[in-house]
Amino acid sequence: MKAEEIRKQLLELLIDFEVELRSGNLRQKVLSLVPCYHQLRDLGKSLIPAAEARSARDRILHYFLKYQRVVISGDELLVVSGIQEYARRIRELRVQFGWSIVSGLTAAQMAKEDEFPAVDIDATDMGPSDYILLSGEQDRDAAHRWNLANEIRREKISVRDKLLKYFRQNVGQKVTGEELKYLAKDKSEWARRVRELRTEYGWPIVTQNTGRPDLEVGVYLLEADRQSPEHDRRIPDPVKRNVLRRDRYTCTACAWSHEEWNRSDPRHLELHHQKIHAEGGENTENNLVTLCTVCHDDIHRNKI
Repeated sequence: MKAEEIRKQLLELLIDFEVELRSGNLRQKVLSLVPCYHQLRDLGKSLIPAAEARSARDRILHYFLKYQRVVISGDELLVVSGIQEYARRIRELRVQFGWSIVSGLTAAQMAKEDEFPAVDIDATDMGPSDYILLSGEQDRDAAHRWNLANEIRREKISVRDKLLKYFRQNVGQKVTGEELKYLAKDKSEWARRVRELRTEYGWPIVTQNTGRPDLEVGVYLLEADRQSPEHDRRIPDPVKRNVLRRDRYTCTACAWSHEEWNRSDPRHLELHHQKIHAEGGENTENNLVTLCTVCHDDIHRNKI
């Protein structure tokens, strides 16, 4: 049925409801509104033609793809899906089908740790029932990773250890904040623990805002299964970011960049102290240069 036909039927029902409003029978009022509710739901579903999206899940995805990187409220999705349990369909799109849909809670937790830098999205303004599709690219490996996350989630270890175990089993693969939030059983500390793994424990976990501008917003990546030397872990993220930008995200010794990354050569970029830290070299931009891990290791072995 076309939207205009449904609208007319709804209007007739609402006009007839005027008589019920003047009655004193509460239940009759409620029963008279039930058909209005169904017509309104059908009107919302009809806004997206069945030829383009037949199911509630398909309508939700159609709406997200039409408005990528736009904050969408749960009420909008309630209308276009025509079902109450739209949140379950969003989870299916995320878990089973690999669409990078982020909730307001996840976005806010990432923004708190300066991991949600997109200038066109203010994550702090997103409510718990708001959502955003960050990328129109479907992640075909997402279902496998969610199954792995579900196994690790049950283990009786700390949130930080769960996150690290998950990263180490997905080296070089993009994982989303929603995956990490689920892994931590929705505890809000997960974003802080990821930052600690990078800044205090030296694991090369990067985001768009911490050294990998090629990554999508909301994505984390463990570049290699190795920790940085202890003295390199104290370099503040803003300093790291500025040095990498200055050196154009390229090794200053061999000119390697992430564009050349492959699984057989899983190197990544690190920062090297020109005046070594043990001799008083400071964590300043003037004292730091960008090196790939191969050249960095060679320098410390006195090969360069």
